[in-house]
Amino acid sequence: MAGKTLALFGGIVGAVLLSQFPEFSQQYVQRLGGAVAELSRLIDSYDADAAKVGLSREEALVQQASGGAFGEMRAKNMAATFRRYDDLRSSLWVLQDATAFERALHVFHLRDTDVARDALAAFRLGVPLNLGGAAFAGMGFFAGWCGVRLGFGLLLGVVRHIFGMRRNRV
Repeated sequence: MAGKTLALFGGIVGAVLLSQFPEFSQQYVQRLGGAVAELSRLIDSYDADAAKVGLSREEALVQQASGGAFGEMRAKNMAATFRRYDDLRSSLWVLQDATAFERALHVFHLRDTDVARDALAAFRLGVPLNLGGAAFAGMGFFAGWCGVRLGFGLLLGVVRHIFGMRRNRV
């Protein structure tokens, strides 16, 4: 009885948590778009400054890096910014027009910790009243129910093994 009750509780928790994925992923994509737009402005400004003095981006980075410790540090930071921009832009390209189900298939594109942290900070739980929310709630219930049943069963098996208890079958 306790196992079934815990499994039901696990299913409900799983349903509530996973039903939030469609909305969270949508908010993540919105913030991702903002991050890409902001980095694009920064990179365009850098490229324009480099072009004004007749340098390519790569040449500007090399020249900046040869300007002492601070210049070297700034060049490394800008190179990291270029890489992050390319990564975020690639993820946005995949996620921006995707449905909740497609975003779940491409969940590895929801990996930027800064964007995720900002989306989570502004995120508020809500009751999903659409097919995506209902489907994710169902998957969450199933995952939570199965997880608790499996965990409870394993725990019970370990306890029985440790204490040498035998289960009487009727």
